[in-house]
Amino acid sequence: MSELAMRAEKLDAADDLRGKRDAFVLDTASDHAADAAGVYLDGNSLGALPAVVPGRVEDVVRRQWGELRIRSWEESGWWSAPERIGDRIAPLVGAAPGQVVVGDSTSVNVFKALVGAVRMAGEGRDEILVDATTFPTDGYIAQSAARMTGCTLRPVAPAQVPGALGDRTAAVLLNHVDYRTGRLHDLPALTAAVHGAGAYAVWDLCHSAGALPVGLDEHGVDLAVGCTYKYLNGGPGSPAYLYVRRELQDRFDSPLPGWNSHAEPFGMRSGYEPAPGALRGRVGTPDILSMLALEAALEVWDGVPVEAVRAKSLALTDFFLECVAAYVPEGRVECLTPVPHTERGSQIALRCDGAGDVMKRLIERGVVGDFRAPDVLRFGFTPLYVGFADVERAARVLAHTLG
Repeated sequence: MSELAMRAEKLDAADDLRGKRDAFVLDTASDHAADAAGVYLDGNSLGALPAVVPGRVEDVVRRQWGELRIRSWEESGWWSAPERIGDRIAPLVGAAPGQVVVGDSTSVNVFKALVGAVRMAGEGRDEILVDATTFPTDGYIAQSAARMTGCTLRPVAPAQVPGALGDRTAAVLLNHVDYRTGRLHDLPALTAAVHGAGAYAVWDLCHSAGALPVGLDEHGVDLAVGCTYKYLNGGPGSPAYLYVRRELQDRFDSPLPGWNSHAEPFGMRSGYEPAPGALRGRVGTPDILSMLALEAALEVWDGVPVEAVRAKSLALTDFFLECVAAYVPEGRVECLTPVPHTERGSQIALRCDGAGDVMKRLIERGVVGDFRAPDVLRFGFTPLYVGFADVERAARVLAHTLG
């Protein structure tokens, strides 16, 4: 056994979060070659299945839907699920209760948040800044929001945002963690800069929620959105969420007013009157099956401080980089993820020739990450179920794969 493998064993033995691994459905040694058994490093795309979810979904389908039927809207709490589950997510993003509502996709929530921010900014502010390195859909939504609101759209690298702000800026849409490189952007400083210019900050938390502290309330973020199928392990297509800072809720004017966000949803009146609080972020009928699967999945977070998750994430990614440096032949990969902890999310992105084929071979050997064109290998580290032995094994298999 190598020195790094022995260190991995010791680190796993001392890991306070190691017991959480048993709360997930993961591969065993018999599922793959023994050298690469069950190394799942793609939680930044789709989190592993929490073991409690299948039984809960069966109950929702067989009893709540199958037996109670329409009564479940009240008796099983279906109607209040969006805000109830939002309150489960709130501590993971540093928000007090009553500010997060769950529902719709991330794209839909980006649209709601960005148009809502422009409407709050008011006359004279007709410019939207968008993260130039953003996930493509955020850019598409921003283009559409700009057309709808009569704004000019300016793509700007996050580091250049402070210098690009002006008295015409209405809203700024930024990613907390870059989806491709894993770079962590400075949410407190950038939010303060946006506020200093009199504009509104909208943050996409897809690659940070559940992996590191966010501090929405602490740093005065105006609006935020995020998905729940990555580090929150909600399942494929699980509903996203929208955060609206409490002080702004009475002014938040959603571009998608639906009957679910009406002050009197069953009044069936032709005129729209928004519900109070974060509820006005709702639109239509909630996706109950996926929403309640998410609620069950979030139980794995009971008793887990986000700070402990962050500490382990940094330790895992540090150790992975050390193992890659020790095992992989020099010059075969280049790390795109910043080394400083203050600039690193919970993934490592490696540039590599033939990255698409390399990832296919890694997956065949049981190490599951993903590939981003044209030449990036992405490895996501979900501290609730990834261990140090996984990290050492993944780096070793990567070295063997690269020859």
